[in-house]
Amino acid sequence: MAIIEAVPNFSEGRRLEVVDAIAQAIQTPGVYLLHRTSDWDHNRSVLTVAGEPEAVLEGLLQAVKVAAQRIDLRQQRGVHPRLGATDVVPLIPMEGIDLAGCAALARRLGQRIGDELGLPVYLYEAAATRPERRNLADVRAGEYERLVEEIHLPQRQPDFGPALVGPAGAVIVGGRPFLIAFNLFLKSSDIQIAKQIARSIRQSSGGLPAVKALGLLVDGQAQVSMNLVDFQITPPHAVVEAVAREAASLGVEIDRGELIGLMPQAALLAAAASALRLPSLGAEQVVEMAIGQALDAGVPDPL
Repeated sequence: MAIIEAVPNFSEGRRLEVVDAIAQAIQTPGVYLLHRTSDWDHNRSVLTVAGEPEAVLEGLLQAVKVAAQRIDLRQQRGVHPRLGATDVVPLIPMEGIDLAGCAALARRLGQRIGDELGLPVYLYEAAATRPERRNLADVRAGEYERLVEEIHLPQRQPDFGPALVGPAGAVIVGGRPFLIAFNLFLKSSDIQIAKQIARSIRQSSGGLPAVKALGLLVDGQAQVSMNLVDFQITPPHAVVEAVAREAASLGVEIDRGELIGLMPQAALLAAAASALRLPSLGAEQVVEMAIGQALDAGVPDPL
């Protein structure tokens, strides 16, 4: 049985009744809501769901429909970039399916959103139809406001749906590996410090590989907002160390971290192994995990 995860991002983090309606819509039969988070300053909510592919696609379609009905990008503002009411819908392989399979599912979902909901859809990452659309930031460049002005241009033509931008904007759909959305707050209100640190650590500026980063101001506090697109290349604890070094050089400290969505067990074990200087630490050495593995394997009854 194939299992996929989806982590749709919606451009609403203040009206929780709207987020509740979206969360309810996404939970069609066979879809499991694993986590949800909303942020006022980002004005954004992230849901994490999992299930069999067909069930997840149906749940996502219903959630996109509700978001389009309830979110008006002409009124929505927040510090996080956005292109649509449902901003981005990544599909992630978990079990019994590979990245190519998720890319094919993303194309199917994108076509349904375009045909049935009448929204422009752009495909990104593994599902991208053009090389310049693989990177999410490139697809979202200029955000909703620029798309309104440019969607008629050949380079901004959507992959599915009409070349017309309404109040709900456009939807970006794709397949990608597991990503860790991880933020670090600084003991500072200076957004320029956060932006400088973000530039120094992100891959596109010559920093850490597989790291994307922005400097933002959230609730009056400087934040380095990051996507770790391959935690096996650059794990979270390595990012924390790098940000701490850069922050110290600028005379500030890290205040706290913030995890958006879920994190794989392997990333947590790697962080613990680094902090405890236990390079060989594995799940079999963590009592709760060892018990779980034994139960999964089937422990024989005692004599």
